[in-house]
Order: sequence, then structure tokens, then C-alpha cells
Amino acid sequence: MSDIHQLGVADLAAAIAAKQTSAVEAAHHLLTRAQQHASLGAYLAFNEEATLAQARAADARIAAGERGPLLGVPLAHKDIFVTTDFPTTAGSRMLLGYQSPFNATVVQRLADAGAVTLGKLNCDEFAMGSGNDNSAYAPAHNPWDKQRVPGGSSGGSAAAVAARLVPAATGTDTGGSIRQPASFTGITGIKPTYGRCSRYGMVAFASSLDQAGPMARSAADCALLLSAMAGPDIDRDSTSLDHSAEDYSLALSQPREGASATQPLKGLRIGLPAEFFGAGCAPDVLAAVRAALAEYEKLGATLVDISLPRTELSIPVYYIIAPAEASSNLSRFDGVKFGHRAAQYDDLADMYQKTRSEGFGPEVQRRIMIGTYVLSHGYYDAYYLKAQQIRRLIAQDFQQAFTQCDVIAGPVAPTVAWKIGEKSEDPLANYLADVYTLSTSLAGLPGMSVPAGFGAGRMPVGLQLVGNYFKEGELLRTAHAFQQATDWHLKRPEGF
Repeated sequence: MSDIHQLGVADLAAAIAAKQTSAVEAAHHLLTRAQQHASLGAYLAFNEEATLAQARAADARIAAGERGPLLGVPLAHKDIFVTTDFPTTAGSRMLLGYQSPFNATVVQRLADAGAVTLGKLNCDEFAMGSGNDNSAYAPAHNPWDKQRVPGGSSGGSAAAVAARLVPAATGTDTGGSIRQPASFTGITGIKPTYGRCSRYGMVAFASSLDQAGPMARSAADCALLLSAMAGPDIDRDSTSLDHSAEDYSLALSQPREGASATQPLKGLRIGLPAEFFGAGCAPDVLAAVRAALAEYEKLGATLVDISLPRTELSIPVYYIIAPAEASSNLSRFDGVKFGHRAAQYDDLADMYQKTRSEGFGPEVQRRIMIGTYVLSHGYYDAYYLKAQQIRRLIAQDFQQAFTQCDVIAGPVAPTVAWKIGEKSEDPLANYLADVYTLSTSLAGLPGMSVPAGFGAGRMPVGLQLVGNYFKEGELLRTAHAFQQATDWHLKRPEGF
């Protein structure tokens, strides 16, 4: 098949199962395509021998009569998940050449389902950034406009899926790092409830916020991946929730009570936070979001005005809590146990200083310094403790909102993707770009981005959907109904 790269997860799995192609042919085709588009900067590492070995094993399982929704399907992983067959760097020179002795739980579960790993995808260093231009190796480029960022930190994952280099990929979302790059590149991505996907084997940034999730072209494909990824892992991850795995694909076809073929979402209440639709959001983004919401009304949903009054506080709260946790988590990278070590030093303290100065990039150093400061004696109560108290109030705001609605909707980001390097000298401008995604992460709620149109420069715009705890199925069904009625998720960048 010559059009393998145009097939999504479900379609490619069906083609492999029907012997129209094979896992080996699909893997080889996409590896070749990834090399042809290497200038996109989406991938950081390949291991063709390991990939083709996995593909042959998948073909053998199919020949033996086994069937599965991911069996033989090529995927790629954000370079924040450790893997035995591929190096894991977390986008940092600190981990240059590191090879893990075990797979992350998310990686292993997808492998057990028969997925084939194509390679490791570019990301902001230790997942810290909003544009993927903080990668220590090279920035990833947005396939819709190579002069623009693909979003971050899961920018390599988003770029690879949007450019048809891979049908789906894993990402992580700490403050919006699945949803924002999905929005910027016109793909679908979901961050599940905190604790739904194991963090075991995920290089830690902020432990109370980091969450894995799938990125694909459609809600239906995301449902297939999330069904394999999610589930308890309490023996290895203390933050894992003891909540049984679900088949999220079933939720897509479950009709709402009172729904009809023309109005599949009849009775669904969609809350619109006033804080998401103010002057801070660009007119082109608002226009696309409003048009998407009008489509939802045609599908039977009711729009309800709500308020999340502490939305603006999510920025200072997040940029206290996340750096504080990063300061603690990244203390392990000291040149003693693994990772980079300075070549020349005088004593232990000098080795620590030189190793960390050489291994960490500017943004990581900035966040470590902020985090160390807010955790220091005399400032812990004034900053960190206060931020945690406000975090609880932000979560309460969402629970109040969910008494009025079933799903919350709004823009993912205030603007479309910006030019590479445009905000590099202004960290605060990068931080402000996360204003609509941070509160969801702080509350630990599931959220997703759905392609909803285009804005300035013909760049994609995503619609953000937020659900209550463990309502991933409802979110995916809400997104799927929209994608059945529109074709925004089918649009692809010119040349890909």
C-alpha cells in the first residue's frame, strides 16, 4: 500500500488484520517517510532493527489468529518515557545516550497490545516549555508552517502525527503539553484524569501534575490508545489510581438518553467559562471556537454560561508548584549515578555545579532556581503553601461549575502557534500562553483538544473540552460526535 501514512490507527489496524498490508510493511514505510521529513525535527532517535523485530512479532501474532485494535500499528513515544530499545534523553543533554533497563508502564502496555515503536519524539527539555524550542538538540517545526512552533512540550509528538509520519503518539501533559500542541497542529489529544495512566518510567517534571495521554488524528483513535494505556499500576506508581481500565471505544457509540441520529448530543450541557472568552483571547481563535460551539448546538447540546473565577490565579500557582516539584525531582541529576558528568572538576561540589550547568538548559535552570527559592526556609509558607491552598480553591471552582454543566468548553490557547524563537527571550510570554490549560491540570481533571478550524495565517485552532473526574468516555464521545459532523480533523498540512 502506498497510502499507509494517510491511515489512522483504526483504519491501519483493519488493513493489517485484513492482510492488505503487514506490520513490517507499515513500519518500513513510516520509517522511510520519517527520514524523508527529518528536517521537521519531530524524531530524536530510531532503532530500525528493534522496530522491525517488533513488527515481525506482531505479524506472527496475526498469522496465529490473534486480533486487536492496536496489533501491528506503528506508534512513537515522547522522549520522556524510558524505553529499553531506544535511548531516552528527555530532550536534555543531561541524559545524552542514556538507555533504560526497563520500559515505562505506558510503553509496555502499548507493546503488549501489539503496537510497534517507530522511535522517540522530540520534546522540550524535561517537558518544560510551550513551543518545543527548549529541546537541547533542535526545535521541532510545525508542519503547517515550518517557521512556527508545534507547541510544547509534546511538540515532536504533535508534529509527527500532523505530518503523517506516524498515526498516533504518546505525550505528557503537566500544564497543557498535550492539549496545546494538539491545538497548534490540528490533531486530537487527551489528558486523562490525573492518576489514570501510570507515571512509572516517565521522567519526572512535576509529580503531582504530570500525566500521560495519547495524541492522534481523531477522538476514535485516541480512545483506542487510552484504553490500552490507562489502568491501575499501584505497585509501581504511588500516584496511580486504583480505578479499573475501561474500553473507551464503547463510549463513542453509547447514545445519550433522548438523543437522535441528527442530535446525538441532545441533553448535553456545555459550560462556557466567562474567563475563557475575554479580551485576552485573539479574535481569530474566538471566531473558530464560537463556530465549533454553534455546531455543537446543532448536534443538540445546550450552551450554559459559567464562571471559573480563579482562572488567572492558575498561572502564578502553577509556576510556583511545578518549579518546586521540578527542583526536587531534578536533584537526582548530579553526575554521580547516571547521566552527564563534567569532564573536569576540583572536588564534589565543583562537579555538581559544572555537571548541572553543562547538562541543563536555560529554561530548566530557571525553573530549578525558582523552585528552590519557593521551597527555601522563610518562603515555603509564603509561596508554596499558599499556592497549594489556592490550588484547592481552583479545583472547587470546577466542581461548582459541574453542578451547572456536563462538559466545559473554550479555547486551548489565546493565539495560534507563534514563530520559532519569537518568545524565547520572554519566558513570561510563554507562561501566559498556558492560561486556559493550567487550571485543568491543577485540578487533576481530564481535558482534550479537538481540531475546530483555522485562525490567522491559516494555522489550526483547537477547541478545549474539560470533563469531571473519570469522565474521559464522555469527553471522547462529545469530541467524536463533533468529528462525525465536521472534517477539521481530516485536514492535513500541504506537502504531507
